[in-house]
Amino acid sequence: MQELVQQIKQLEELSNQLEVSEFERENTLKQVSAYTNQFINQLPVVKAFNEANQPSCGLEINNIKKSLNKLLEIYQKEVVEKGIIAASGGHLGYIPGGGIFNASIADFLAAVTNPYAGIFYASPGAVTIENEVIDWLKNVFDFPKSAVGNLASGGSISNLIALTAARDKHQIKNEKITKSVIYLSVQVHHCIQKALRIIGLEDVIIRYVELDEKHKMKIDVLELLIENDKANNLNPFLVVASAGTTDTGAIDPLVEIATITTKNKMWFHVDAAYGGFFILTSKKALFKGIEKADSLVIDPHKGMFLPYGLGAVLIKDKEAVFHSNHYLANYMQDAQNDDLSYSPANVSPELTKHFRGLRLWLPLQLHGIEPFIACLEEKLLLTTYFRKKLVEMGFKVGPTPDLSVSYFWYPFKENENEQNKLLIDAIHKDGSVFLSSSLINEQFVIRMAILSFRTKLSTIDRALAMIKSSLEKTELQD
Repeated sequence: MQELVQQIKQLEELSNQLEVSEFERENTLKQVSAYTNQFINQLPVVKAFNEANQPSCGLEINNIKKSLNKLLEIYQKEVVEKGIIAASGGHLGYIPGGGIFNASIADFLAAVTNPYAGIFYASPGAVTIENEVIDWLKNVFDFPKSAVGNLASGGSISNLIALTAARDKHQIKNEKITKSVIYLSVQVHHCIQKALRIIGLEDVIIRYVELDEKHKMKIDVLELLIENDKANNLNPFLVVASAGTTDTGAIDPLVEIATITTKNKMWFHVDAAYGGFFILTSKKALFKGIEKADSLVIDPHKGMFLPYGLGAVLIKDKEAVFHSNHYLANYMQDAQNDDLSYSPANVSPELTKHFRGLRLWLPLQLHGIEPFIACLEEKLLLTTYFRKKLVEMGFKVGPTPDLSVSYFWYPFKENENEQNKLLIDAIHKDGSVFLSSSLINEQFVIRMAILSFRTKLSTIDRALAMIKSSLEKTELQD
């Protein structure tokens, strides 16, 4: 026994290195604070995009100890300064994630205190905060109090949870799969198709509903497709609408879709991951009907400007969600008296989960909602300003967007698509502001996605100057 105790003490001496002293903690926080302050202060002047090759070997794990200062230096060079600077207000490509500072403080507190936020029994306070956020979202989108929700890592997992509930509610399994029909827009986010494959619905019939000139689902076409499928003894069970598409920022006609799905006893799902929080703005009328959805996905790490890693799903049919996700185990018997709907682990594939709710709860408590709304309204106006300036420069623009995503292209006299590809290459090479591209109706276009809380009027003016310079270089190559 004495030898065993000695071995334990020897290991304890080494393992105690993981519990750093208060002095070391203070020193670490000072170094990290200095680094983050420098990073944030330089954001207005650094490039939003840096073309780069594979990171160097400086990121390898080789069991050679390094100082924190050295590691911060490596991180800055190999991570921050390569690719898209996602925290920059100049990130106007894809859908930006914001990264407000107080959300990072929430993540720091969650990581240090490390509560298990999956089950009420384990951490009543953490789970209550998670559910307070869910209840706040129900109120924003006029969902009933009886609905259940979950804070997931993003729109992909949130959509997966919702589509799984739809599958189980309508019992789409076995031979029924190949006779069941789902109706989508071609503009739907690709995580929908990915989720269908993951949950075993790869062999369902997918109908892509024709879109109108504003990239919204045509209701008459949707209704006709459903009628024809029913006449052919198929099983229409799900319509997925978008409230803010990734490519064009369009909101599908939600009220009309809700009427059709109710009439045909189908599940109505709305993916509002990007656009949902614009319901808080002057655009609220466009979201009428979203409250009629059976399930809804929204991403606070988009419209609430939080760091990447917080999506949310709301679902009205509690039993369908429990059927998919609730399971008991002997080693969890102490927690079996919990209200099922109150524990996040019962409404999600995740058992172990990050305490995500704090990263929205804390900023809302500190700032209130008004600055968030002002920020969203600002992005809408910046989108209008950007489009008008582009037209003045001779560019063609897509239809007036519902929200803050739009697209444009330059009408080159020859090889229009190829020339616009050269233009986006020149824009990426400059990197002052990051824009992305897409293909819409065979037209190569350049996308603007204005959502970062750091994107200001000066950012758009910088983008316009970059585009003008890049256009001149492209025309010289022609």
